[in-house]
Amino acid sequence: MWGDGVRWTWLAALMVSAVSVPAQPPRAPDGVAVSGRITILENPGKVATDVGSTVIFLVPADGRKGEVAATDVQIAMQSKQFVPRVRVVTIGSRVNFPNQDPFRHNVFSNTPGATFDLGLYPRGTSRAAAFRRAGVYPIFCNIHSRMSAFVVAVPTSHYTQAQADGSWILEGVPPGDYVLHIWHERAPERTREVVVAGDPVQSLDEQLDVRGWHPMSHKNKFGREYPPIERDRY
Repeated sequence: MWGDGVRWTWLAALMVSAVSVPAQPPRAPDGVAVSGRITILENPGKVATDVGSTVIFLVPADGRKGEVAATDVQIAMQSKQFVPRVRVVTIGSRVNFPNQDPFRHNVFSNTPGATFDLGLYPRGTSRAAAFRRAGVYPIFCNIHSRMSAFVVAVPTSHYTQAQADGSWILEGVPPGDYVLHIWHERAPERTREVVVAGDPVQSLDEQLDVRGWHPMSHKNKFGREYPPIERDRY
């Protein structure tokens, strides 16, 4: 005769074996790689265009908006420059602007619908701005007229910037129909339809024509001209 402990163990094993294990749902596809290369068409003898400032992102063709994770990133101020000069973020993200210069800066943007002014602050401190709407945001310093940057806020997690040789890649893109956006400050934004299926999508090459670009001055945060550069106190 079995003891009570052995008998109950045997019965429990029978009960477990009699219960059918539900089939596991198929694992969602990891997505595929989408890649291409950017080339720049520009006038000889002009200041070379930084192809690495090109922003590339994919959005669903039907306009649906998936959930994207907001992040905290930074654009530092060094030697009277924004570093990096172009930063792409997901909507809802915050960009911190640490001042690493031995003098004060005042970061602002007068972009309609997304105006902000971080005020004047010294070295070793940082202030931040949130970008809740998709769009391109020119960023300036109210003290130093030559400082400029761009924050590109996108409604997708599939984004990147080109490498120094113009190549780019987006990994893990789920199957579907998309619109590819290519943005650079010196050229009109380019778009094209892209169908992502089971195989990697390659050779999405584009040429950006920046020959019509001309540098333009901007106003300070009050909409006025900056004082002459010789009056720059910092």
